[in-house]
Amino acid sequence: MRHRIAVVGGGPAGLTFARVLHRHDHPFTVLERAPSPDARPPGGTLDLHEGLGQFALDKAGLLAEFQALSRPEGQAMRILDPDGTVLRDWRPRPDDLANPEIDRGQLRDLLLGPLAVQWGRGVTQVVPGTRDGVRVDFADGRQEAFDLVVGADGAWSRVRPAVSSVTPHYTGVTSVETSLDDVDTRHPDLARLIGDGSLSVYGVNRSLTAQRNSGGHVKVYAKFRAPLDWHTNLDLDDVEAARSSLLALFDGWAAPVLDLLRHGAAFVHRPIHVLPVSHTWTHVPGVTLLGDAAHLMPPLGAGANLAMLEGAELAESIAAAGSGDLDKAVRAFEERMWARAGRWAKITAAGLERLVSPDPAEAVALFDQVQPS
Repeated sequence: MRHRIAVVGGGPAGLTFARVLHRHDHPFTVLERAPSPDARPPGGTLDLHEGLGQFALDKAGLLAEFQALSRPEGQAMRILDPDGTVLRDWRPRPDDLANPEIDRGQLRDLLLGPLAVQWGRGVTQVVPGTRDGVRVDFADGRQEAFDLVVGADGAWSRVRPAVSSVTPHYTGVTSVETSLDDVDTRHPDLARLIGDGSLSVYGVNRSLTAQRNSGGHVKVYAKFRAPLDWHTNLDLDDVEAARSSLLALFDGWAAPVLDLLRHGAAFVHRPIHVLPVSHTWTHVPGVTLLGDAAHLMPPLGAGANLAMLEGAELAESIAAAGSGDLDKAVRAFEERMWARAGRWAKITAAGLERLVSPDPAEAVALFDQVQPS
């Protein structure tokens, strides 16, 4: 008999895991607490790397469809000084497919495809080692048992406590997100300023980044060092109050740069939390983790790529094990994941320190290391 497999979470990690199992005709259950695919905003754009996210999509048989949807031109990156001076203006070659961009919503729909996701199944607890296997407790009071439960349920995972007592901690850097719609028509000057990809401006302990999505939609991220409760006396649902607070924080920056905030529609607070760089756990039969649930990192382009690769790798390991030693396959996967994630966690932690730094030149220097002209 095939093993009973459940993955908790319908993000990039969980859906990639499910799509690869589906390709191998292995049964699985996807449990997602959201009531429907469109219940929550899908978020911004992702750059999928050739050896990571794209490799995972290839294992799922979806690489050609991804290439048809993705935006290679979205790899373009421009850096300005706070006074508006252009410091770097990098544009990809027409044939450069190293890190093309795709909207999260488009990626979600691509991965969903034929999958039968159980929507509205909020998991509250996972209990390994019961007589029937690993017990999953649901918010509606029901319970189910599986041979393996894979936690792909993000930063505040409900599966993680079954293997680790560690919880995310605040980095000292917070992010406030806003967005612009129909930018080419409504804000053509900003559209030209941003270009085809992303625009970043770095100041002392703060930065502004604007990133194109498809359909003329732009996400704007203000990042700065602040206490976790910096907004205690500010109602972020009050759009004008939030706007005024951010404009004061970036006072003195060039007017075209501040227009990214002046024209923002709404403001969402996203403090940046991480798990310890070397987060591992003592292996627990029947439970494992993927992506942010396993190794939450600063949002610098690695997280979703690693999550998708891990989902594909674990699914292939399970399919190869067949009805054999499932636990051995999972244990070997975890060892590989920990080693790779540890390297990326160090890179992204150091990157965040340089991108939101007392010395803005550190951010430009990091760009030159990663993307030399």
